[in-house]
Amino acid sequence: MTEQQMDCALDLMRRLPPQQIEKNLSDLIDLVPSLCEDLLSSVDQPLKIARDRSMGKDYLLCDYNRDGDSYRSPWSNQYDPPLEDGSMPSDRLRQLEIDANNAFDQFRDMYFEGGVSSVYLWDLDHGFAGVILIKKAGDGSKKIKGCWDSIHVVEVQEKSNGRHAHYKLTSTVMLWLQTNKAGSGTMNLGGSLTRQIEQDNSVSEASPHIANIGRLVEDMENKIRNTLNEIYLGKTKDIVNGLRSVTPLADTHQQALLQQDLAEALRRRQAKGESPST
Repeated sequence: MTEQQMDCALDLMRRLPPQQIEKNLSDLIDLVPSLCEDLLSSVDQPLKIARDRSMGKDYLLCDYNRDGDSYRSPWSNQYDPPLEDGSMPSDRLRQLEIDANNAFDQFRDMYFEGGVSSVYLWDLDHGFAGVILIKKAGDGSKKIKGCWDSIHVVEVQEKSNGRHAHYKLTSTVMLWLQTNKAGSGTMNLGGSLTRQIEQDNSVSEASPHIANIGRLVEDMENKIRNTLNEIYLGKTKDIVNGLRSVTPLADTHQQALLQQDLAEALRRRQAKGESPST
């Protein structure tokens, strides 16, 4: 019964507005407290922003940089609130983490022209894993609000020779838009998508881990963006066009009558054995 409840809860969360995930998740946990741990570990929530005062930069909070009630900054590698024995990446991985944060900071600036990004890495037995986080919130100008949250979890299994690696990327994007205009009224549009891909790549100075992961993330974000555009924006446009036509109803009715008269005249001529060209 618990497994069925979990499936139903996840199915429900996928259909509820992403801008209300935290409230909906809290309500579900109140209804079924036994699912608390499973839901918190399975449902991606909108990313929150914190400030690294020592470096003067913002960073994103998630379970991957949390230890207890403290969160580690990718810029200073320090926990806030301070934590003496918090988990840290190895020295080699920390240097890779620094380079990855700088690289994806440029990626974010080019693609989103704003927002906040963070990269966190941790060691595995035969490689490492990491998460790339990107958040861009609309400023509400032109009476349009919105937010894009992308969470890319990557697992890297390094081969014995160190020249090849297997990459497994799981990406989740949450998007919502809200407009409030006098002409169109209020409209809420949102949804989330999760996609996964695995790929083997060579590792060298010309193609290091950061470059390989960057290409995977870039391709995945483009695919998800196109899918969101087709599923949510395109479908909404089709529904609106089906409900309301830009052509006046009288003109549409007159055009239908003209088509009906032409079809009837054509049938009469064919019944008399006349050619349509005569």
